[in-house]
Order: sequence, then structure tokens, then C-alpha cells
Amino acid sequence: MAKEQKKKLAAPAQPRLSRAEQQALGKGMREKCPRESHAAWQPSSRRPDPLAVLAQANQGRDPQLVPLRMGRMVRTPFTFYRGAALNMADDLAHTRVTGMRVQACGDCHLMNFGAFATPERRMIFDINDMDETLPAPWEWDVKRLAASFVVAGRNNGFSASAARDAALACVRSYRERMDEYSRMSVLDVWYSCVEIEEALKTIGDDSTRKRMQKRVDAARQRSVLEHDFPKLAALAGAAPAIKDNPPLIYHPRDEHEQSLLDRTREAFGTYRESVQEDRRALIDRYEIKDVAIKVVGVGSVGTFCAVMLLMAGKSDPLFLQVKEARASVLEAYAGKSLHPNHGQRVVNGYRLIQSASDIFLGWTEGGLGRHFFVRQLRDMKVSALVDAFSPGVMNDYAMLCGWTLARAHARSGAPAQISGYLGKSDAFDKAIAKFASAYADQNERDHDVLRKAVLSAQVEAVVEPD
Repeated sequence: MAKEQKKKLAAPAQPRLSRAEQQALGKGMREKCPRESHAAWQPSSRRPDPLAVLAQANQGRDPQLVPLRMGRMVRTPFTFYRGAALNMADDLAHTRVTGMRVQACGDCHLMNFGAFATPERRMIFDINDMDETLPAPWEWDVKRLAASFVVAGRNNGFSASAARDAALACVRSYRERMDEYSRMSVLDVWYSCVEIEEALKTIGDDSTRKRMQKRVDAARQRSVLEHDFPKLAALAGAAPAIKDNPPLIYHPRDEHEQSLLDRTREAFGTYRESVQEDRRALIDRYEIKDVAIKVVGVGSVGTFCAVMLLMAGKSDPLFLQVKEARASVLEAYAGKSLHPNHGQRVVNGYRLIQSASDIFLGWTEGGLGRHFFVRQLRDMKVSALVDAFSPGVMNDYAMLCGWTLARAHARSGAPAQISGYLGKSDAFDKAIAKFASAYADQNERDHDVLRKAVLSAQVEAVVEPD
């Protein structure tokens, strides 16, 4: 690594201010960036056409899968929001910020949170999607998360006030938890996590809490051999192979894509070198048996994603997900990543943001220069069934996500400064809730632009059956 790059990666020397001094510093930032100023959302006259931003986001994706991505986005304003991370990044870049930065999630919406197992096999609740992570203003994550609750609430048929209340609950929780983290030692913040048992206690509705507990219990009992392997793989003659389930999972037939899969296999050696030495010994016990393309989510459709089946023995499978890592949507506005490989950027984001990360996390580079990160495909993962939430449950979940985001930001940022800025009153909460409602309106307008473009055949979209 060049000396200049080493300097960039080195942590800047900072005076060790007391908690009171840091809080005063944060409070002083209200002068240049009043908390109430965060309420404002007014698109500028120079705001780019949403379709042009989507076209920019689609560059470099598999052209055969772009219509599927558009089909998933056009379904509802909520699915549009999930896929429009670049659109909102451009908008957030024109909003007020204090200047304090954290390791941001970059695509912080309520569907990117969930429960999963730590290496010690404990279940925790945390942010679980970091494709867009980058050092950036902390406010951007808060605003995108809060707005996602308004969009999701409207999608569930909530009243305008009920949807806004969810955003308010999210930000209030973020502010109050940040105050708690500001009073903790650095090590205590680093070691802190949201245990699933504590997360479930925040859900006030008994039936929802019991239903979630059953799903968590089922995830704990699920094993790769007994549950994942029968669903995802089968014996093809004497060799195990991943089952085709098009269009979600499939083995490519044309020569170009097949060669891409071959290069994925070749890149495995580079991935192996990116993990800790003790985990290389673990990986070396496995042998690659099969690779298949996997189409995932909304925002990632069209980027290269594959499932790898590895075996350490006849009854000892492991599934890894290989996912393309492109430049973060925040880069044009927050600065380029210091990491030479975007897979490395994503992996280091996971390690900075999550309280515990997958032991198989690593990165690599393909033969065509594409960057990838690797992680386990499934590891006791449980996602929230947001579409079924009542207003009360949505508020409980919003508080949980706000808590989790505060913990994530406290690890890489300056919790006392952020807390000093936020203060004790609900001024910031109300401002962000107002912004979230206004931006949900903007999101609906942008979604309508896409809907009309699809109806007029200006944009090709493949809408999957329900």
C-alpha cells in the first residue's frame, strides 16, 4: 500500500475531550445547523429526473434482469423506496447536516434490520444489509430510516398521523439511546448488542411477540443439513448440486455466464486470504461442489449474486453467498471509499456497524475486475413481517430500529457529541418526522413517474405474479 493511502487510513489524532466538553461541542453545532432545520424538504429546480437516476443506478447491471428490478420497484411506493437508494442519496446530499460523520449504513430502511446468530450462537437484532456502507453524515441514515416507516405505514393503510407516529417513535428512540451510549465507556459501547430477548420485550402486542418468538425458536433449531440443504440442493448422480428455481436461483446456460461462474470459483482463493487465519483453517475443510446464480431483493437485482455449495463431508454442507459490491450510492456525495476493493469496503462496514458479524465474511475480485463480498447464505436469520404490522406494532418496531441504529452509530461516531446536539427535548424528533412525511410524498411522486413510464412502455418492467 502506498504511503499516501496509509496516511488516509490512519486514525486522525484527536484531543481527548471529556464527555461534558463533547456534549457542549455537539450542542454548539445547533447554531450553524438548528435541529428544526432538518424538517425541510423541498426538491430543487435542478433535481434530476427520477428515471434518469434509476437509469444511472442500472448501469453495469445484467440487462436481462433490469426489467425484473423495475417490475419489483413499480409494484408499490414502498418497493420503489427500497430500490431507490441512489435517488435518496442525491436528495439527502442537499439537506442540512452538522458535519459529524459515522460509518453509515447507506441504505438504512426498516427492511434492512433483522435477527441473526452471532459466532457464539446467540441471537441478536441488528442492521443486516450494508451494501452501501460508507463514512457519511449520521443524519442521512436517520432520515432514510424514519422516512421508510412513513412509506411502510402508508403501504399498510395507516392514517397519515399513524405513519408519522412511527417515524417519531424511531427518532425518539434513537435520541434517547444515543444519550445512554454517550454515558458508557468506549469498550462498553463496543461490546453492547441488542439481544433478541431484549428486542422481543419491546413488542407490546402479545400475539405478535409470541409469533416472533416462535419464528426465532424455529430459526435456532434450523440446521444447514436438515433444513437448508433439502430446500436448496439435491444429489445429482453422485454429486450434490444446487436446485434450479428460476428466476430466483438457476444455473446459467450461455457460455458467457458459465465462464463468469468459473471465474467465481477461481476468485475463491483471494476470498480465502481475506478472512482471519484461523477461519482459513475452517474454510479449508470444505470443497466447492456447485455454484448457481441467485436473484435477490429489490436494490440488488441485476448485480451479480451467486450461491456456492461447499461440502466438508457427505453430510456436512455449507452455503455461501457471493455478492457483487459496487461503488456505494453515497460516494458521489460523501467521498470515495478508502478501500481499494468495494467488497472490502462492505466487509469492514459490517464489522464496524454490527455488534457481531458472520465468521465467513470476506472479499475478493473477479477476473473481469468486479468486486465481491462473501458471507453465509443463511444463519438463523429472521426478518420482520412488516406488511402484517398494525400501527402499534410498527411503532414498537420503529423504536427497536432506532435503538439499533443509535448503537451502530455510537460505535464509529462520537455519541456524546451527537447526543449533545440532539438534546433532551423532542425538537429533533419532530423535525425528522416532518421531513419523513414530506419525503414519503416525494417518494410517491417519483414512484408515479416510474408507474406511468412502465404503462407507456418507456420503461420495460417484468412484474412477477403475487
